[in-house]
Amino acid sequence: MKSKLLNIVLFIFLSFFFLDLTAQQTMTNVYGRRSISLNGKWNAIIDHYNQGRGNKIYLNKKPANKIDFYEYSFENGLRLNVPSDWNSQQPELQYYEGTIWYARSFDVSKRSSDRIFLYFGAVNYRCHIYLNGEEIGSHEGGFTPFQIEVTDRVKAQGNFLAIEVNNTRTVDAIPAMAFDWWNYGGITRDVFLLSTPPVFIEDYFVQLDKYKSNKINAQVKLSEASANARVTIEIPELKIKETLKTDNKGAISTSFTVPKLQRWSPDAPKLYQVSITSDKDTIQEQIGFRNIWVDGEDIYLNDRPIFLKSISFHEEIAQRKGRAFSESDAVMLLSEAKALGCNMIRLAHYPQNEYTVRLAEKMGFLLWEEIPIWQGIDFTNESTKQKAGNMIADMIMRDKNRCALAFWGVANETQPSEPRNVFLDYLIARCQEIDTTRLITAAFDLIRFDANRQEFIMNDPFIKKLDVVAVNKYMGWYHPWPISPEKAVWDVAKGQPLIISEFGGEALYGKRGDADVVSSWSEDYQATLYKANLEMFRHVPNLRGVSPWVLFDFRSPFRLHPTNQDGWNRKGLVSDQGYRKEAWYLMKDYYDHIH
Repeated sequence: MKSKLLNIVLFIFLSFFFLDLTAQQTMTNVYGRRSISLNGKWNAIIDHYNQGRGNKIYLNKKPANKIDFYEYSFENGLRLNVPSDWNSQQPELQYYEGTIWYARSFDVSKRSSDRIFLYFGAVNYRCHIYLNGEEIGSHEGGFTPFQIEVTDRVKAQGNFLAIEVNNTRTVDAIPAMAFDWWNYGGITRDVFLLSTPPVFIEDYFVQLDKYKSNKINAQVKLSEASANARVTIEIPELKIKETLKTDNKGAISTSFTVPKLQRWSPDAPKLYQVSITSDKDTIQEQIGFRNIWVDGEDIYLNDRPIFLKSISFHEEIAQRKGRAFSESDAVMLLSEAKALGCNMIRLAHYPQNEYTVRLAEKMGFLLWEEIPIWQGIDFTNESTKQKAGNMIADMIMRDKNRCALAFWGVANETQPSEPRNVFLDYLIARCQEIDTTRLITAAFDLIRFDANRQEFIMNDPFIKKLDVVAVNKYMGWYHPWPISPEKAVWDVAKGQPLIISEFGGEALYGKRGDADVVSSWSEDYQATLYKANLEMFRHVPNLRGVSPWVLFDFRSPFRLHPTNQDGWNRKGLVSDQGYRKEAWYLMKDYYDHIH
């Protein structure tokens, strides 16, 4: 008897000791829920030597008598904006990589039956979350959301929330040690307290069938495995209303035939109001419907071949040298892409802010979204592979109802190897577990010129796993021309659609120089380079889209030229001060005339 009792006690102890503090996957459509914003000024402590956890500063102790003292204080010190990065808020933090603690107090007014969740849009890169002196969760990954249920942990008044944030680069991280953009640290996206009923609508996926123009498929899942619960899906403008009962997993699945559906497109980005109701919960949002598939070397949108006039940009506002995080930031970035004449955006090289994704859909942009599998990834590390799988799943779960999402990107500039192939196969499988309707792509930089054949070729059998093949090729910048552009024949990914996902070169805005000298760093040479590449594209038979690199100059510690770069990648069509370079007008003319 004593032995049995001891085993029970030991089991309970170990259960608490090994309690999984990993943050939970987020519910669908956070911005459509009842919420309290925790954005604003947060107190902060810079923890250079990572002493805060050992000293338990998350307890926020104060001297209670004459002999008490503590060698920290969140009050009357550094204050940082949330959301934002820390690098742009203090000159001393411009290059800081390490740990900073954030803290704030808050009250909660809730109905007795409410469930409460703490939601973070993104924290870069690792974080530990402490509420009222207790660690309640952790998360790794700088560009995906997460949530933690705190229903039984919050008080009506005087809750103290502390977040330990660390942006140190490591070999097993995603991205890894070296990447060509700024390593912005901090709580970089919105923070909310979300309120839900005890059983709420946790997830839904409402979309047009991949090939059929009159069939809408819908799946809904409740937060609990509640059988025979009533769930109603309604799209008033289409006269759709259906009530179903959940299965023993708390889920429903159904389809609707819609005879008069206006499909979403870049020219007419139509969205419909969709309402989903359960016994205790209702959620609404606008959803668009479109078909997208591949046939041979063509990409079809709504039954018609489309040429993708794309551009890339980082989640950065160059003029303030900081991370983009707000709806107004999204307006600025997307408006410049619209002015260029684009119908697609490659969100490089990571899932960007939900404001950007949702506004892009309303403005008529197709989207390519990817996780930062960008060079330098250790494909032999099983832990890294699992992290990547979780990241891509979180990205898809957040954005799967956005009809603008056309491509899930699984990698950028990776070298062929068996471990890489296994790694990317795993990512494709994770995508298709959730969504089989989008197109899978990856960007490669393996194009070479075959002097014997006098053709550009690429040898990587993995491309057959992809719906659309994309290549980055910087002819005239990192690669001298082996043949004149008008004679540049391509034999790459024959039988599949091909996108030139990156090309271009650097120029300092306002700098004039020889139009044929690469090292002039001039707008004149950048314009020459663009003209030559646009001529070369005429000789790529399966070309179905182009995406110059990049829309805006962006910050990068990679870039060491003291006068022409000064910590900036100058490949932008628009300067860090918002001025359009000569190459911008060349791309604008190209997009205006190609169909």
